[in-house]
Amino acid sequence: MDLYEYQARDMFRKHGVPVLPGLTATTVEEARTAATRLLSDGAELLVVKAQVKTGGRGKAGGVKLAYTAAEAAEKAEAILGLDIKGHIVKTLLIASGADIAEEYYFSILLDRSNRRYLAMCSREGGMDIETLAKERPEALARVPLNPVIGINDQVAREILTQAGFPAERQDPLIPVLVLLWETYRDEDATLVEVNPLVTATDGTVWAVDGKVSLDDNARFRHPEHEELVDRATQDPREALAKEAGLNYVRLEGEVGIIGNGAGLVMSTLDVVAMAGEDLGVKPANFLDIGGGASAEVMAKGLDIILGDEQVRSVFVNVFGGITACDKVAEGIIGALEVLGDSATKPLVVRLDGNKVAEGRAILQAANHPLIHMVETMDDAARRAAELAAEAVASQPAQN
Repeated sequence: MDLYEYQARDMFRKHGVPVLPGLTATTVEEARTAATRLLSDGAELLVVKAQVKTGGRGKAGGVKLAYTAAEAAEKAEAILGLDIKGHIVKTLLIASGADIAEEYYFSILLDRSNRRYLAMCSREGGMDIETLAKERPEALARVPLNPVIGINDQVAREILTQAGFPAERQDPLIPVLVLLWETYRDEDATLVEVNPLVTATDGTVWAVDGKVSLDDNARFRHPEHEELVDRATQDPREALAKEAGLNYVRLEGEVGIIGNGAGLVMSTLDVVAMAGEDLGVKPANFLDIGGGASAEVMAKGLDIILGDEQVRSVFVNVFGGITACDKVAEGIIGALEVLGDSATKPLVVRLDGNKVAEGRAILQAANHPLIHMVETMDDAARRAAELAAEAVASQPAQN
């Protein structure tokens, strides 16, 4: 789960990371009130910042400076409702500004490809780090972290040294890096990024802009993280799937996909994409029902997919293992009985593995008009793509 900047700032503050005062606003008047309060508390400069989960806010006009409450309200009016890369601005962060002497970049992330934690640091902050990494990779230090040790004073000094910080500038930054590691570790994050991390003219250090991504798999350890979910922008089908314990991601396509096991579902996405390339159709979702394919689980999965207006056909691709194919087939039939008249889209079913013959026999005996049984994965993907293409041709999608 990605956090908004103001949520990351609150999390930093909770762990002692130095952040400047800031207040959120969803209307122009709230922005004016927030600015008045910050100015009365001693702020001399304000930053009005769009709260969206994407980069490039500054270039899109989503970050503006203000010196008075009236000016902050004017900037807020210009930013609220702004479309930034498909994200509509509904919330602002009104933050105190800093008299910045230097800007740096620092992050801790989960380096999945190398199965390790990685710290990245640069003396050049406040810019697009992807551009810096591509054009001047020598300016970005990459330091693998021992997950047992993380970042202590010694490791922090090593990171700063590799990033080219002179010794006399390292001491104020070291405790901040340690606190950012504690945030990463204690919140079960997969990313903690500060860009920029700044030194002010008076020597103080501030995390001016933060980004945090949390590991959803660790949410059971953090019930307080539930409050951070932005339900207003959450796909309702993804929310339903999460409540049902299903792994679901909505895509922009026409062929719904259900499989048991993430690897199988990913492979199914690939074959459907290839089969539908010439027909103009694509996968509509990723849905992994896991090891259990009971009628209840299958019904929940089908209900989520069939309720998506862009879906024109469904490909059920199951390899029987612990749950045998006969139980899967019973689950499919049971699911269609549960859904009743709400199930109107064709289902292409491919079964393989444990008790496949029994499973196919159950589907054949049911003789359900929506079920198209196909033996191979490639043929099933092609059939599902064809059915979706036929549906699109006969009745264009409603958006």
